[in-house]
Amino acid sequence: MQQTDNHYDLIIVGGGPAGATLAWGLRNSGKRILIIDKARFPRDKTCAGWVTPAVIESLGLDIEDYRKDRILQPITGFRIGMMGQPAVDNNHGTAPVSYGIRRCEFDDYLLSRVDVDKVLDTPVKTITRDGDNWTINGQWQAPLLVGAGGHFCPVARELGEGPGSHETAVTAKEIEFEMTDAQASLCRAQGEQPELWFCRDLKGYAWVFRKGNFLNIGLGREDNHKLSDHLNAFVDDMKQQGRIPDDLPGRFKGHAYLLYAHADRQLVDDGIMLIGDAAGLAYTQSGEGIRPAIESALLAAGTIRRAPDFSAQNLQRYGEAIADRFGRRALDHGNGWQLPDWVKSSVASGLMRSHWFTRKVVTEKWFLHTDVPALKAAV
Repeated sequence: MQQTDNHYDLIIVGGGPAGATLAWGLRNSGKRILIIDKARFPRDKTCAGWVTPAVIESLGLDIEDYRKDRILQPITGFRIGMMGQPAVDNNHGTAPVSYGIRRCEFDDYLLSRVDVDKVLDTPVKTITRDGDNWTINGQWQAPLLVGAGGHFCPVARELGEGPGSHETAVTAKEIEFEMTDAQASLCRAQGEQPELWFCRDLKGYAWVFRKGNFLNIGLGREDNHKLSDHLNAFVDDMKQQGRIPDDLPGRFKGHAYLLYAHADRQLVDDGIMLIGDAAGLAYTQSGEGIRPAIESALLAAGTIRRAPDFSAQNLQRYGEAIADRFGRRALDHGNGWQLPDWVKSSVASGLMRSHWFTRKVVTEKWFLHTDVPALKAAV
């Protein structure tokens, strides 16, 4: 087929962390890449928003450069509790164990640093298969199509059953806003110590996360029955405790994602692959999705670099790499948030009062994954 200005080696649908990192991971590969996204960047993105040192290392981020004009909130501790009982405060030392970021800034930074063609503010309306090529919106073509557009990514519809009500997704609602001076002076939440509050049935958790003068509040549950009721009760309790301002602006925004152990999405086929939330890779115990998105993109980049062609057989190396990195999926939709059964017993309340458990298990193992070394980009 004759090459045209609209023909690429691969098209990435989604310019968020997964899509931008894939393009970055393929730098100097000689691949001609197009990123398509329905949003114009910088764009508003609902997300509590933190990145661990492992993510920063994987992305090769210059912290000092990043923080010049952007929020980068050092995190040195966590406040963890079960709703209805006192929280436990854990200090992890002076070195940051994570950093709070604003997704509108973080995503724009990652996308702006990749030198590839970008078509933004453009939704994907049609995806067709023409011989060995995919055609997007009747205009752009490539032999490889990568879905990086989040839970409802249109590319995911081309694989298996795609997004739908058959999937057990986490539904979350949250809000992020800049506090006034009066609100900031009264807010007891501390930037260096995000707060995590687990629902009593352990089917989800809520958070209060301060990043400078910005405050993010939210709640997510895999069982989304009466999600707004759970959220409203939590917000009222936090207001009564003085953890958050009484006068919250605007409305809470919702989003959805799949936990890794509960997702059943096919990852590859001939000329097509899914990364990030489009692949359902959020950590099962925490729901955190930025690190899995970044790492899946780097693993995909490695596969693409080595693949002699984009057949399903060659792309399956990516699926194997995902399983090696994150484990084999263990589908069990009856276990709620997929916490260990022994945690969901009568001892759960006591465990959430334990400094050792909340630090070593909840924070370091479930949320920070400090035992897992950073994944380096293959160049």
